[in-house]
Amino acid sequence: MKQELTRQLRGDEGVSATVYKDHLGWDTIGVGRLVDKRKPGAGLRGHEIDYLLRNDIDDRIEALTRQLPWFQTLDDARKGVLLNMSFQMGVDGLLGFKNTLAMIRDGKYQMASEAMLQSKWATQTPERAKRMSDQMKTGQWQYTPGT
Repeated sequence: MKQELTRQLRGDEGVSATVYKDHLGWDTIGVGRLVDKRKPGAGLRGHEIDYLLRNDIDDRIEALTRQLPWFQTLDDARKGVLLNMSFQMGVDGLLGFKNTLAMIRDGKYQMASEAMLQSKWATQTPERAKRMSDQMKTGQWQYTPGT
C-alpha cells in the first residue's frame, strides 16, 4: 500500500528538491511537505533536521577527503574547522584558502589560525571566524555561547 501511495502522491503532489509554492501559495518541499513558517505545524521535525545534517556532514567529509587527501590525518577538532567552514562557504569556497590550507597540511596551526583572521570571511563573520581560528590553533572544540 505505501509503495502505491508513494507513486500516487509523487504524481499528484509533484517532487521538488527545492522550495516551491503549492497551489495555494504556501512554501513546500519534497512531495507536498509544507514548510511555510506562516502556517502552524509546518516545517521539519527534529529527527528530520538531524538526518539532513548527518547526510550533509558525511557529504562534506567525503568531498574534503577527495579534495584534500591529508584531511584525514588531522585531529577531529581541526577537521571540524574545515568542515564548519565548508558549511558556510561551500567546499569550493574553502579550497580558495590555498595558503591557509597549506599551513594546516604542514601542521603550522598557529600560522593558519592567524591567516584565517586576515580573510574576507573573518570580516564577514568575525565571531565564527574567531572561534574557528581558536579551534585551529588549540585543537580544542569551540562552541557558540549558549549551545
